[in-house]
Amino acid sequence: MPSRVPRVTANPQHLIAEARSGSAAALGTLLELYRNYLRLLARVEIGRRLQGKLDASDLVQETFVEAHRNFGLFRGADEPQLLGWLRQILAAKVANLLRHYFGTKGRDIRLEQAVAGALENSSQAWGQQLAAALSSPSQAASRREQAVLLADALGRLPDDYRDVIVLRNLEALTFPQVAERMSRSQDSVEKLWLRALTRLRQVFGEA
Repeated sequence: MPSRVPRVTANPQHLIAEARSGSAAALGTLLELYRNYLRLLARVEIGRRLQGKLDASDLVQETFVEAHRNFGLFRGADEPQLLGWLRQILAAKVANLLRHYFGTKGRDIRLEQAVAGALENSSQAWGQQLAAALSSPSQAASRREQAVLLADALGRLPDDYRDVIVLRNLEALTFPQVAERMSRSQDSVEKLWLRALTRLRQVFGEA
């Protein structure tokens, strides 16, 4: 689950430059900016393929370990390029998890590519669809990727609020399906979803 960590206002490009100069502290701070984002991406992909049976936290930690180890291979200079690189690493981790879960042996490049494409599509959808329905934090969005801001905003919501939005808006389940996954009535899920969107709009606008 995304964590309720304090919002970080550090400039990603400055941190990328410092990390390139060899600052382990800057690299750690930089990657921490994307914990909620990567965990939400992983959660949505796992939810679609495994019906939410596994936690995404370990995948994110494995992604961070590899990013730390191989940061010298990153050739980008800004946040969108960094996000693309991190998604590629995460995609390989998700694909490996799926192979393990379904008992498939050997690396499958096509599966990794499919997962990478799904992660990118999810990220774009947050910024273009769900974020568009919310009160846009225009100043922050001019500096940061909206999908990252949205993931951080979701991380500050109560668990049930976050769950209903993830299931309904990001996994695109119907209300009856959401009700089944959350073990609640459809009526209560619909009311919860409306309250959750209202709260998310408030939190997102504070970014």
